[in-house]
Amino acid sequence: MSTIDNDPIVITGMAVEAPGGIETLGQYWTALAESRDLLGPFPRDRGWPLERLLNLAATEGWGEVRDVGGFLYGAADFDPLFFGITPREAVAMDPQQRVALRVAWRALENAGINPAALGDGDDIGCYMGASATEYGPHGAEVNEHSGYRAAGSALGAVAGRISNCLGLGGPSVVVDVACASSLAAVHLAASGIRNGDCEWALAGAACVMGSPGAFFEFSKNNALAADGQCKPYSDDALGTLWGEGVGVVVLERESRARAHGHRIYARLLGSRVNHNGTGAPIAVPSAAAQERLVRATVAAAGIEPGLVDMIEGHGTGTAVGDPLELAALQEVYGAARADGTAPLLGSVKSNLGHAQAAAGMLGLIKVLLSGLHGQIAPTRHADNPTTRVDWNAGSLRLAAKLTDWEPRDGVRYGAVSSFGVSGTNAHAVLAMPVEGTHA
Repeated sequence: MSTIDNDPIVITGMAVEAPGGIETLGQYWTALAESRDLLGPFPRDRGWPLERLLNLAATEGWGEVRDVGGFLYGAADFDPLFFGITPREAVAMDPQQRVALRVAWRALENAGINPAALGDGDDIGCYMGASATEYGPHGAEVNEHSGYRAAGSALGAVAGRISNCLGLGGPSVVVDVACASSLAAVHLAASGIRNGDCEWALAGAACVMGSPGAFFEFSKNNALAADGQCKPYSDDALGTLWGEGVGVVVLERESRARAHGHRIYARLLGSRVNHNGTGAPIAVPSAAAQERLVRATVAAAGIEPGLVDMIEGHGTGTAVGDPLELAALQEVYGAARADGTAPLLGSVKSNLGHAQAAAGMLGLIKVLLSGLHGQIAPTRHADNPTTRVDWNAGSLRLAAKLTDWEPRDGVRYGAVSSFGVSGTNAHAVLAMPVEGTHA
């Protein structure tokens, strides 16, 4: 969409759960503003083969795995009866379904919507990003959870469970394009509202690892951070570090939001999704594709790129991906500005690791909270920017400290990126009105 749309899509509610015991927006903002490390040891209640995992480096060609990541230690905490689910069925449910359901409830409450009052079959959409896990026994194993596994392990039920419990009758869709899933879900939700598929929608993503498979895969590829720290855009980066999280936002037309007295956190000025195409292995990022995507999103937003002051990048701390992303962002957002300001770039992965399907949503909520508080949250490990790009070639800079965010004519403009290992890229541009103004 463009700003010429006289009834744009807006974000009116949000909720989050993140590593470090974070369950509220206030806790999340405080942790980001204070540049906290939210990492911790591997969970001990999931039956993971920790001894084998932590000794992978002893195998020739495999990288070191540290006992650290960004985990939701409360992923097993769930009140099934509150949602009308039996305890036996709840145990058979992928934890991503459970955490997505409770965070969706909180997002609705944050928007001033009573989740219990939603009518069965209301024209409300639910678009969730998620990826398949290896939670629980295999379907062919006979056990006390047999009969519940079909829905309990179904990836589509991450959205379907929310729709079923809350009585949402609009589209109920799970998006799995790896690390780009949550922003792709937001894009599809906004498109669904514009197309009349639903009146309003929930959009978000959840990531809870049912197994440490991702650690094994990246150890084999020597792409894990051997020091147990994710250092986006840094010369000290040694690889990525896996994490978890869940975030949900409420999307609706601005006219509906104002009619119902909902607070407007931001307008979604533009969102786009594309793919790298051919020319390189599927997991290798493409600077050209990312640049095309960012340009298309800014054009759809109907603004000049020089208005965007905060960019929440993908920034995984890898030697290949980060420089390619930086090159694309520099081309679009890095032009010199007449007022001498510089767009500030960061990645929440520096705090809590790479939350995979939920990474983009955790970044989006970071931008929303920065806009709300009028300060750009810093990115950790920003004291030694990568020398694989020429920072002097443009104005783009890392957000090394908590920085006041001055609005432009009553509006703060931010952007967020996500790029998936499947080759899918997503980008969104937001306009956040200052309290008391109408963007």
